[in-house]
Amino acid sequence: MKSARPASVIIGLSSFQALAMFRRGVFYTFLGVYLRAFLGLSVTETTLFETIPMILNIVFQTFVWGRLADRFQKRKTLIVWGELLAGAGHFLLWFLHAQTTDPKTSGWVIIWGLTIIEVFWSMSNIGWSAYISDLYEPAERSAVQGKLASVGGFGRMAGALTGGWLYDRAGTAYAGWGFREGAIFFTVGAVMLVSVLPFLAMPEGGMARSRGSGGGPELAPGAPGPQRAPRAEGFGSFAFFLVAMLLINSGVNSLVAVKAQFLDLAEGFAASARSISMMANVESIALVTAGLAMGALSRRFGNGTLMIAGATAGVGYLAAYAFAPNLGVLFPLSALKGFSEGLLLASSYAYASTMIPPEKRGRWFAAYNAAFMLSWGLAATLVTGPVIDALIASGTAATTAYRIGFLSSAAISLLGLGLLAILLSGTRRNHAG
Repeated sequence: MKSARPASVIIGLSSFQALAMFRRGVFYTFLGVYLRAFLGLSVTETTLFETIPMILNIVFQTFVWGRLADRFQKRKTLIVWGELLAGAGHFLLWFLHAQTTDPKTSGWVIIWGLTIIEVFWSMSNIGWSAYISDLYEPAERSAVQGKLASVGGFGRMAGALTGGWLYDRAGTAYAGWGFREGAIFFTVGAVMLVSVLPFLAMPEGGMARSRGSGGGPELAPGAPGPQRAPRAEGFGSFAFFLVAMLLINSGVNSLVAVKAQFLDLAEGFAASARSISMMANVESIALVTAGLAMGALSRRFGNGTLMIAGATAGVGYLAAYAFAPNLGVLFPLSALKGFSEGLLLASSYAYASTMIPPEKRGRWFAAYNAAFMLSWGLAATLVTGPVIDALIASGTAATTAYRIGFLSSAAISLLGLGLLAILLSGTRRNHAG
């Protein structure tokens, strides 16, 4: 049975998620294009705005904030301070990058500045992950995450449109104006400062507020319906799960840094900023749709099945993107990407939450977040980016080089899908026995 909660809780969570995804849409939709086309970084270098900051985020979540979250059980406090400090950091980052005259050096100022900002953002990340599990029972978490993903999808749509408008001031300024003149930095910083306001009316969180820490067993990982079973999996199974999800998400997310560059190629699709924004919004609409359906889908099929479906859709998206003949085909493929993201985001969180002991949520969710966040740049920096750069350097046409890079990403996700299938098969046998 669901426990009653103040309306301020769901309102606060939804408001925060919408604003968080809005500022991500504003900032990251065109950052890769800005670093590559305006500041002149290589493809591999542009992927480092994901990889290097995420590594520091992971270190601080794992060794600092996760441990403090478990020791003091202060979830809201971490979220609020993390957002405030990261928001202030964006104003400073614009100033430092704008004062740098050499374009490539300016790009590296952004990369290293985002790295420092991630120290503070990691406070918010770990606080958010533990907070949801504190307030909602295992059977509710897929539906809650799905609804929040849908709300976030609307925020991301608005963010992508705003980012496209600000990037070249709706076509009235040079491409990159929004970053160089600060409009994008200022918008993102202000949104982060405002996003903490809903939390002022919300509970602190922690085990004292936890709905699933009363000593009873949580929902069996991947199990459909409301049946419950003891948590038999230890950290070994959890670690195997994280490796599988890291590979799946690494392949799919490797396109985030390079996809807009591919669309922007003059010898390729030569897509406008508005077209790139519209494509991002098709993806967000699919994410919203999948998120709204997550509650019913989880009860009907189980989180394990939904993870397999989401991963399969992700692999299909990557492979099809590599062979897309024209811009029109990329719009339905963007919908497939949004569908994949919606399924994976909610089902993997719900699956992970049932494997984590309530008293260890800070540290284990730090590991979960580490796998998820590292996926945003790991494959792009180590595989996709170098493959594209090497092919271009060897004389391969840029469009062909990007397409081959996409296929390498698909192979990474396919490997993760295989590991996930092995894990889920073993889990079902254990529970059947």
